[in-house]
Amino acid sequence: MDVERLFDESYVRVLSQEVEGQAFFEAFYERFIATSPEVAEKFRQTDMARQRAMLKKGFYHLLAFYASSHADYYLDQVAISHSRAHLDIRPGLYDLWLEALIDTVRDFDEQFDDDVELAWRLVMTPGIVYMRFHYDRCDGTKPPLTA
Repeated sequence: MDVERLFDESYVRVLSQEVEGQAFFEAFYERFIATSPEVAEKFRQTDMARQRAMLKKGFYHLLAFYASSHADYYLDQVAISHSRAHLDIRPGLYDLWLEALIDTVRDFDEQFDDDVELAWRLVMTPGIVYMRFHYDRCDGTKPPLTA
């Protein structure tokens, strides 16, 4: 199973689709925000257009992290910004994030199957583990990522 190829091809497909008038990242965030009141509160004051652009950029860094097991500056800054000392994105929210992502891919990728799902999970999971690991390890002295 060529995980990177399956992920890359699926990613291209989901970005080229609209479902019920929504692009992929818009649909993802709508679904993710609806997963819990806590998630909705985290995004209450968020510029969602900027947030969608940051996630789109972040996908490339997550794929690079998957491929290299090396966190670049961008991923490191995202981990800092999501830590308890900054945005306080608690580790359990990443489970909701991943499930909302997979459900959105399922809706947008007409070739979605078990292999595609596994590819997305394998590519995203190392970055999620990295983010969770840094939740309590950032002391607030490093500044979070800014656009």
